[in-house]
Amino acid sequence: MNTQYNPCKGSIAVQRPSSPVVAFSLPVIASVAKQSRHRRRPGLLRYARNDGRAGLGIIKYYLLTLVLLLSIPALMAQERDLTLHDLVPGGRNSDRFAPQSVKQLQWCGDEYVYVRGDSLLAALPTDREERVAFTKERLNGALVQAGFPPAGSMPSFFVPDKKKAVIAFTYKDNRIHYNLKTDRIVADYALDRDGSRWEYDAANGNIAFTRENNIYIITPGGETETVTDETDEGIVCGTPVHQNEFGIRKGLFWSPRGDALAFYRMDESMVTDYPVVNVSERVAAAEPFKYPMAGMKSHEVTVGVYRLSAKQTVWLKTGLPKDKYLTNITWSPDGESLYIAELNRGQDTCRLVRYNAETGAREAELFVETNARYVEPQQPALFLPGNPGQFVWQSRRDGYNHLYLYDTDGKLLRQLTSGKWLVKEVSGFDEKGKHLFFTATAPRDVRSAGEGSPLETYAWQVELKTGRRKLLNIKPGVHSVSFNASATHMLDYTSSPAAPRDVDIIRVRDVREVKSLLSAKNPFDGYDMPGIKVGSLTAADGRTELYYRLLTPPGMDTAKKYPVIIYVYGGPHAQLVTGGWMNGAGGWDLYMARKGYVMFTVDSRGSANRGFEFESVIHRRLGEVEMADQMAGVEFLKSLPCVDSTRIGVHGWSYGGFMTTGLMLAHPGVFRAGVAGGPVTDWRRYEIMYGERYMDHPEENPEGYKNSGLLNKAGNLKGRLLLIHGDMDPVVVWQHSLLFIKACVNAGTFPDYFVYPGHPHNVTGKDRPHLYEKITRYFDDFL
Repeated sequence: MNTQYNPCKGSIAVQRPSSPVVAFSLPVIASVAKQSRHRRRPGLLRYARNDGRAGLGIIKYYLLTLVLLLSIPALMAQERDLTLHDLVPGGRNSDRFAPQSVKQLQWCGDEYVYVRGDSLLAALPTDREERVAFTKERLNGALVQAGFPPAGSMPSFFVPDKKKAVIAFTYKDNRIHYNLKTDRIVADYALDRDGSRWEYDAANGNIAFTRENNIYIITPGGETETVTDETDEGIVCGTPVHQNEFGIRKGLFWSPRGDALAFYRMDESMVTDYPVVNVSERVAAAEPFKYPMAGMKSHEVTVGVYRLSAKQTVWLKTGLPKDKYLTNITWSPDGESLYIAELNRGQDTCRLVRYNAETGAREAELFVETNARYVEPQQPALFLPGNPGQFVWQSRRDGYNHLYLYDTDGKLLRQLTSGKWLVKEVSGFDEKGKHLFFTATAPRDVRSAGEGSPLETYAWQVELKTGRRKLLNIKPGVHSVSFNASATHMLDYTSSPAAPRDVDIIRVRDVREVKSLLSAKNPFDGYDMPGIKVGSLTAADGRTELYYRLLTPPGMDTAKKYPVIIYVYGGPHAQLVTGGWMNGAGGWDLYMARKGYVMFTVDSRGSANRGFEFESVIHRRLGEVEMADQMAGVEFLKSLPCVDSTRIGVHGWSYGGFMTTGLMLAHPGVFRAGVAGGPVTDWRRYEIMYGERYMDHPEENPEGYKNSGLLNKAGNLKGRLLLIHGDMDPVVVWQHSLLFIKACVNAGTFPDYFVYPGHPHNVTGKDRPHLYEKITRYFDDFL
């Protein structure tokens, strides 16, 4: 007797010798199994004894049923479905398939706190048991006593000052501070409903914020103070500037003593208004915004210092040219000076300058960094606790992002880290300021002079006096860390290809795990999942190693060839292949692999975490090197026996949309289908800061802009290309894809097009599953 499972139809075929094939569907088998558990056949053995042939047949029948019963768990696992609503963020069930986490886990002083149910739990790392810091019932008692209605659920907390046992949350348009030691509300700020960008001063309890284009301060007593009073719509105060490049994430900076507030003032009046239309209104409404394109007039930024005692603002004398970039503002520990990394518009020269915060005078230029391609400061000077005369600076001057110790006269005291690996994030100092903590791609063996793995990230401690490093992690993988107030312990979040998330508390002194808070289960346990392989191939230059990720369908038939989709980004500040959970594969990759596609990603030159030369080789010729490396990936795919080389697709968004479109135009006939989201099609129409960093000014590099542009190549299109764009995109404006469609009309080629009304640069929220259903259908239809 033979049985065969058909994965396409979800049935089992049973055939006895010289008998026709009988197929049982899984639901029928499950029904038989259920009935067999509740029915008994009295007299079976008696019947078998009386009729040997018939009895043997019945015994075979029950043996077959037993085999089917034993097979059901495995078969059911193969049949369990995963939808886009399960796998894509914004989907109805996506939370179920995201790795588990410890809810609202953070440090509050030297205690860690987190929410479980209706309680906030807290403990020192050395405590054997966690205590209930407070419950929703106790919180509601305090809320009612302060005149608020009770909360229906635990709010989202944050810790405004890690050194104090106080948590904060927003409730009914109020920001409330709650002391865990005294169990009472210690501060209550009535927030302006139109306000944003709240910046808290831990020294005095003031909160600065912006409303429309101006800055205001709320005091603990509930008074509101006006800092700026700009009436020109083209002048904006207190917001991030320079298109959020250069690591700029805020526009308000409290002094250490809280007696002064530094802020950005951005004059955009000379920048062209870019028209965007909101079609959701009864009559579509224009909502223009300022968008400085490469080669055009840029905004002008100054820095003000508002003194709370004098209620006056002093402006830093940053001088000419007015279109330079003022980045990475930080206060000196004594509050007397401000340090700014100033970058020329050409972005090849960076100067660290000190200004007097009282007078605004330019006091000193500490040092200058230059590079023929570009300099990109990302982090402010970080002063040593207890030593206001020294600070740590991050720079890629030796080819990798490393740490340098300076004094406030601009003298380099020593390079703290070095090697063919890079520092990713600085986490702070220990209490005495003798050690610095950071994460990096450095090899785990401190004695190794090797390059380190860009796929993994580890936490380190470096001694400032000697530069001696110590590894702070135990498990291999990708780590992110945070330290308690006294820096004796750290929360260690780890993921690896097979481990979704571990959360441990590590004692820094001897790198010992003192508590395990979470070891997340595989959310796909019981599902038939794709095979995931990470490897390396050689770039188009014949020498550089590139890392790739390959997903293959579950139970892949080695005798069959499968269509392949290349998921691409390829540009700066992004890395798609990692050593984290499932090697960085996204939900859509998993979904498509389960549908029978091979999914492939390679991080080409130009992408992140491989050093300055690896990234900056794209300078003045965007798309050229990256696409050559992607084609090296295509040749690798063609060498695989499982890949159908006549059915290759490509998909990417933003820079990946530029790459998708460019690959199909530069290599017609290679790609049968592609989907490009929010694509850049003409770098002259991208914003100044990013565009001119990588391409220089259009007048300085006309040939580079021409070669990287896609509009003049529209006639090369073969295969099916779908372009998708959000009509409110403020990053890659809608004009890019519309002009490409126009170019295709002129050239007589026929791409497909889809617009998401009301969406900005990417489609997020509840519409994201719709986006990926659209993309999936396109590949199903045309690949």
